[in-house]
Amino acid sequence: MKFGLDDYAHLESPLHQWEPRCKLIGLMGLIFAFAMVRDQRLILPMLGVSAGIYALSQLPISYWRMRLRYPGLFLVGVVGFLPFISGQTVLFQLGPIALYQEGILAMIGIASRFLAIITLSLVLFGTASFLTTIKTLRSLGISPILTDMMVLFYRYLFELGDRLHTMQSAMRLRGFKRTRLTPRALQTFASVAGTLLVQSYEQSERIYQAMRLRGYGQKTVLSQSQSWHLKDALGLGLVLSLAATFMAAEFWLSSGIL
Repeated sequence: MKFGLDDYAHLESPLHQWEPRCKLIGLMGLIFAFAMVRDQRLILPMLGVSAGIYALSQLPISYWRMRLRYPGLFLVGVVGFLPFISGQTVLFQLGPIALYQEGILAMIGIASRFLAIITLSLVLFGTASFLTTIKTLRSLGISPILTDMMVLFYRYLFELGDRLHTMQSAMRLRGFKRTRLTPRALQTFASVAGTLLVQSYEQSERIYQAMRLRGYGQKTVLSQSQSWHLKDALGLGLVLSLAATFMAAEFWLSSGIL
């Protein structure tokens, strides 16, 4: 099983070459700024900035499209009903079903922020290896326990997926069909989930014991991080200035100054 989060970490775009700490701080600042955007007039600039950064990263469109598929389905399920249940200004009505202007605007705002944030997140994690990102988080003061848990989760998620795929193949060979949602099928799904849970717990204990035998838990000294270059600092300043501009524009527009 392959998730391909960092399949394109080998590219040579400006964002791939950007110092990881600067990239993490800058893009996270921009993500938080986009999360604060509420005014409709800032939606197009926000989407334009996120699209420009993604184009600068040289990541293929297929990478963005494939990883947006499942979060996009979740978004549709969450905000897809807003135009029909939220608001007072009726734009169209057919019997008991009404389409509200306020609901449409709310849906557009939520979907736009979602797309912009997901795009920047893909750039952040797609332009460096997962291990490099974890080391960057640790160098910025994130707890070593949390970073170790993230590495182990990412590492053994692949094995869990392979194990699930093997179990599904064995079930199909024995005549099981997922299209039939019967009580027996539900019982089978519950058994598979329970088996995976127990096997994962037992494997986590074995991994922890093996890590302890190899000295895990002893204090280690991290190697010195690479120093920042002028272009890295300039890029960080540019991105943080852009984030501050969006936050200031949101404040001014919401307060009626502009």
